[in-house]
Amino acid sequence: MPLINPGKKAPAFSLKDQDGNTHKLSDYAGTPVILFFYPKDMTSGCTDEACQFQELLPKFKRSKAQVLAISILPPKSKKKFADKEGLTYPLLADDRVNDNKKPDPEIAQKYGVWVEKSMYGNTYMGIDRTTYLIDEHGKVAQRWDKVKVPGHAEEVLAAAVALGR
Repeated sequence: MPLINPGKKAPAFSLKDQDGNTHKLSDYAGTPVILFFYPKDMTSGCTDEACQFQELLPKFKRSKAQVLAISILPPKSKKKFADKEGLTYPLLADDRVNDNKKPDPEIAQKYGVWVEKSMYGNTYMGIDRTTYLIDEHGKVAQRWDKVKVPGHAEEVLAAAVALGR
């Protein structure tokens, strides 16, 4: 599926976090949501990105925005990642698998971030690092594609603050 463009309604979701709690987009109605998709728990780039959001979490809370992160690994992996890095916001597990036991993440597909990638001549499916800022009405306010981690969380924070004005 294609990426969701600003102005369009964000697709609904219901996913478990690192503590087994279920989070739905509808739970955050009336609140801006930062939804960032990352490829894999405990890899260097994903750890750096997650920790940058954690460091800025008090500022996100002041902007009234809720930070949520999504990747394809199960809640147990998310728990280990959150505990190791001191992450206190929800890490959501889009961990559905197909009949062949291959990842088949429903929400990443709905948001257009489950894409074919290639490395060393091999192609595979994976998450394209993407962030959505969803406004208090459930519509995409802004989207960042092919995210480069350095400075990204600060850029998202600035957009969240501007949205709240």
